[in-house]
Amino acid sequence: MTQLNGSRRSFIKTSVAMAGAIPFVSGLLQAETKGAGKPLIAYVGTFSSPLEDMLDTQVDLPPGNGRGIHLFQVNRETGAMKQIGIQQMGTSPSCLAVNASGTRLYSTNETDRAGDDKQGTVSSFSIDRSSGKLTMLNTVHSGGAGPTYASIHPSGRFLLVANYFGGSVSVFPILPDGRLGQASDVKTDVGKIGPTVATNAPVGSFAFSGHDWTHAHMIQSDPSGRFVLHVDLGLDKIFVWKFNDKTGTLTANNPPSISLPAGDGPRHFHFHPNGRWFYSIQEEGSNLVLFDYDAKKGLLSARQTISTLPPGFTGSNFCSEILVSADGKFVYAGNRLHDSIGIFSVGPDGKLTYVTEEWTRGNYPRSFSFDPTGQFLYCCNQRADSVAVFEVNHKTGGLRFTNHYAPVGNPSHLVFVDLAKRN
Repeated sequence: MTQLNGSRRSFIKTSVAMAGAIPFVSGLLQAETKGAGKPLIAYVGTFSSPLEDMLDTQVDLPPGNGRGIHLFQVNRETGAMKQIGIQQMGTSPSCLAVNASGTRLYSTNETDRAGDDKQGTVSSFSIDRSSGKLTMLNTVHSGGAGPTYASIHPSGRFLLVANYFGGSVSVFPILPDGRLGQASDVKTDVGKIGPTVATNAPVGSFAFSGHDWTHAHMIQSDPSGRFVLHVDLGLDKIFVWKFNDKTGTLTANNPPSISLPAGDGPRHFHFHPNGRWFYSIQEEGSNLVLFDYDAKKGLLSARQTISTLPPGFTGSNFCSEILVSADGKFVYAGNRLHDSIGIFSVGPDGKLTYVTEEWTRGNYPRSFSFDPTGQFLYCCNQRADSVAVFEVNHKTGGLRFTNHYAPVGNPSHLVFVDLAKRN
């Protein structure tokens, strides 16, 4: 397998700047885990600037205050987080994915500095099941600039990656030892760019982000693994692919995509636990769309559109994350600038009803995640340089701030590994 190539000097620079090959920093890890049972670990991906010893390399998509992947031990009772280490990387590991057994972690490194064709990179790590410590396995080119999202195919044998600035999606074989092979497929989005004003933008909105080029923002398989879906914010489309789990290749479905209202900018999506309802969040339109999903044919049919914002809101807002609760009763939607998480109840037919919103206790909530039990929700407030912890009310869907913050420079994404059991 061919890895990142070049002269010896460029290889050294790339290995440091692109692969983040700087030793794991931990002053508390052994003390935290010794004799205390196996903890719950949270890994937080960040936007990070080049480290001081990275020669003359640069990372610019975008630079940030993070130091790489930050590791925390989580108090299972209170939700509080205590930092135990950092996997230092100057390549903005902004999205993380963990395999089902909790033994491997993958990061998309949101840069465009790898190779002459200005690609980003994707890294693989092994997870020490006694401590949570990460050990880098390898790094490969991502197939486009600014990789911003990664997910693991249900087979566990492929990593799916969306390259935001490259306007492409890639498939990477996961080798038996957890390393990544070279891309088995890369698809580049093509089409007409949407307008700079969203069809469904709030009154008075000047929100404009991705309607300048093609921008693949998320990619994930459906629950069966037969189809892979990805969104392109700039094209206002959701693409559907047939997936060959033997070759790791994508073939356009019929039809190959579904369009959302011009300029609304689909960003992320989440399947309901029943696999029949599919919810998409639009970054510039500040709304949620409910689709019926035909799992046999890979078809989406829109049925409801609802604002992510409270009634009467006016002005600019950028949506971010969307999550469906594990019990399927509630949907949570992130609002940046409004800095809230909108909470919606799910009706018996899948339709959403606005319940309330919760202030995120920091600005620009980029993403949020439930802990493995669903008891707590962790919000990555990107511009506030912190993660805020909320307790979840499973009856009402409400969020209660626990008064726990974790300091993290420009947090982007958070995943969990429970060392007490195989995930």
